[in-house]
Amino acid sequence: QGPLVESGGGSVQAGGSLRLSCTASRLTLAFSYYCVGWFRQVPGKEREGVAVIDSLGTTSYADSVKDRFTISRDNAKNTLYLQMNSLKPEDTAMYYCAAGRPGYGAACQGNFAAYWGQGTQVTVSS
Repeated sequence: QGPLVESGGGSVQAGGSLRLSCTASRLTLAFSYYCVGWFRQVPGKEREGVAVIDSLGTTSYADSVKDRFTISRDNAKNTLYLQMNSLKPEDTAMYYCAAGRPGYGAACQGNFAAYWGQGTQVTVSS
């Protein structure tokens, strides 16, 4: 297994909820230092950012998931979460967690990822 391992994906009907988890191990620095986030990808399309949380706990979201998804981190457990509510069929994708540059604010923008999980599938049916 790699340094990031996701779990919690599955199939759900539209309007339902899922919580994804991502547990980190063997990172170069303590988990708490890193920008971490969730990305998703649909076959044939580019990977897109979903949500990011920096080392201070500041969060940012893609417009498509604002007010429905919540990203959080538990540094004591080296774990990142994504609570997904009011799921829509267009949320169907492979979801990946990522960890990258240590820091906060602008350090967590753009292509910050240095570590990737293996992905967990989320399927939302109408």
